Amino acid sequence: GVSLALLLREVGVKPGASWVIAEGADACRMQRSIPLAKALDDTLLAYGQNGEPIRPGQGYPLRLVVPGWEGSTHVKWLQRLQVTDQPYMTRDETSKYSDLMPDGKARIFTFVLEAKSVVTFPSGGQKLGGPGLYELTGLAWSGRGRIERVEVTLDGARNWQDAQIQEPRLPLAFTRFRLSWRWDGSEVTIASRSTDESGYV
Repeated sequence: GVSLALLLREVGVKPGASWVIAEGADACRMQRSIPLAKALDDTLLAYGQNGEPIRPGQGYPLRLVVPGWEGSTHVKWLQRLQVTDQPYMTRDETSKYSDLMPDGKARIFTFVLEAKSVVTFPSGGQKLGGPGLYELTGLAWSGRGRIERVEVTLDGARNWQDAQIQEPRLPLAFTRFRLSWRWDGSEVTIASRSTDESGYV
């Protein structure tokens, strides 16, 4: 791909600009408002992946990639970018991708992915062969930077223990974790939680 900052420098951005409106060519004309500061930081216009053009399901021929931000900002089938002095408050931003807060108000423009983790083994419909020693594995990530710690509970969050984090640990990237676990055959509730370099858990 190419850096969006390079493209914006080439075409010129007028003083007072502070947002980029990205529009997709899909049936719903997905639109997202991206702060210009992020567009000039690490945002990419992706046209290839693994040595070939990106696939239609990934947004061929062009897709916005906004590292560390919610997937809804990664507009697929990108057909238009417009630089403005304010967000557009599009349908997608106001009716679909807003967060209901505990006080009943809705927050729009949730951009950065918070620290998250998921146990990948055992998970879903997987069945273990019986009691014994297993290696519990998973992935952690954060849009705020590098993963610093992953903890796992085997008793429904009453107790937590540190998992081993696999290197390299890079900002805005999946981080693998593992934990040796001896299962006695009884019912367990397994979960994980991660902490990123900002301290967010």
